[in-house]
Amino acid sequence: MTLPTPTLLQRLQRTSLVLRIFIGMLCGIALALLWPQGALAVGLLGKLFISALKAVAPVLVLALVMSSIANHKQGQRTHIRPILLLYLIGTFSAAVVAVMASFVFPSTLVLHAPTSELAPPGGIGEVLRSLLFSVTTNPVKALLEADFIAILAWAIGLGIALRHARQTTRDLLDDVANGVTLIVRVVIAFAPLGIFGLVASTIAESGFDALVGYLHLLAVLLGCMLFVALVVNPLIVFSKIRRNPYPLVFTCLRESGITAFFTRSSAANIPVNLQLCERLGLHEDTYSVSIPLGATINMAGAAITISVLTLAAVHTLGIAVDLPTAILLSVVASICACGASGVAGGSLLLIPLACGLFGISSEVAMQVVAVGFIIGILQDSAETALNSSTDVLFTAAACLAEDDANSAEAGERA
Repeated sequence: MTLPTPTLLQRLQRTSLVLRIFIGMLCGIALALLWPQGALAVGLLGKLFISALKAVAPVLVLALVMSSIANHKQGQRTHIRPILLLYLIGTFSAAVVAVMASFVFPSTLVLHAPTSELAPPGGIGEVLRSLLFSVTTNPVKALLEADFIAILAWAIGLGIALRHARQTTRDLLDDVANGVTLIVRVVIAFAPLGIFGLVASTIAESGFDALVGYLHLLAVLLGCMLFVALVVNPLIVFSKIRRNPYPLVFTCLRESGITAFFTRSSAANIPVNLQLCERLGLHEDTYSVSIPLGATINMAGAAITISVLTLAAVHTLGIAVDLPTAILLSVVASICACGASGVAGGSLLLIPLACGLFGISSEVAMQVVAVGFIIGILQDSAETALNSSTDVLFTAAACLAEDDANSAEAGERA
C-alpha cells in the first residue's frame, strides 16, 4: 500500500520551529526587497506576535512561580544561588571585554546639537531605589505594566503562603500553570509568521543606510557581543559543568537568541525560554524563577552597550583614562546593566550615568544616547539576543552541574 505524499503544510508542521523561523526570515527579506509597501503591511503580524508574547509573559511568570513554590516538596533543591552568581560573573565579564575592546579599537563619534527630550536617571542610587520600590508595587499594576520584579515578589510571597493550603488549592494552581503554558505553546507556534512580519517591516522601514556612518562603532559592539557569546560564556559554563559547553551554547543561541533578536524584548522572550528549559529537561522549580529573574538582572549585552558607547564619547573628547578608572567603569556598567530593566529606554538611558565618571556633561551624554538610538536596529537586537539566550545557558549550566554532583555522590555511596 502506497502512503499518500505529505502536503506542503504537513511538511512545514513536521519541520523544527527554528527552521520554520529561518524560512520566515528569508521570506521577510525577500518581500521587503521586492515589495516594500506589502512588507510594511505584513508588519502587523510581527506587532501582533510581540503583543501576544508580552501579554502572556506576566501571567505565565506569576502562575509558574506561584505553583512551583506552593507545590515544592520538602527535600527538593533549587539552584538559584549559583545561577545568580553566574549572572553577575557573566555581566561583569562582558563589561570588562567591552572596555578592553574599546581601548584596542577606539571609536569616535560625530556629536551635533544636544538632545534634551529624554530624561535619564540621576544616579545609580536612583536606579537601585526604583528597583527596590517596584517590589512593593500593587500586583494588578505589576501585571498591567509587566513589572517582573514586582511579579516575582508577589508570586514568591503567595507561593510560600499557599504551601500549607489544601491539596485541592495547590492542584488548582498547578492546573492554571499548565493551562497558561499551553496558551504559550500556541503563541510560540506562530513565531515564524511573527518573525516574517518583523523582518519584512524592519527592512522596509529602516533599511541599513542609517548604519553606514557608524560601522566601526557597530563592529566593536557586535564583536564584543559575539566574543562574549562564543568565548566568554562557554568558558564560564565549562568551569561549571567540566565538559564541552558548545552544544548547549549553540542550542541556546539558536532556539532563544534568534527569537529574542527579532522581538527585541527580554520580557517577550520569557515564554520562549521557559519552553526551551522544559525541552532541556531542567528543574521547573529552578527555571520558573531564574528565567524571569534573568530577564531583569542578567544584562551582559547592556553592560557592553554602556561601556562601548561611554568610551566612544571619552575617545571623541580626548579624555585620558587610566586602568583604575577603566575597572571602575566595568563595575558601574555592570550595576547599571542589572538595573536596565527598571529604566524606560533600557541600557541607552543609563549611558549618562557612566559618562558622569569622566566628567562628561549630560548634554554631550544625551547626544551619545541619540547615536545609540540610530544604531539600535542592530545594537538592541543583538543585545537582547545575548541577554535572553544567556538566561537559559546559565540556568542549564547550574542544573547540569548539580545533577552531575548528585550522580557522583550516588556513585560513591553505591
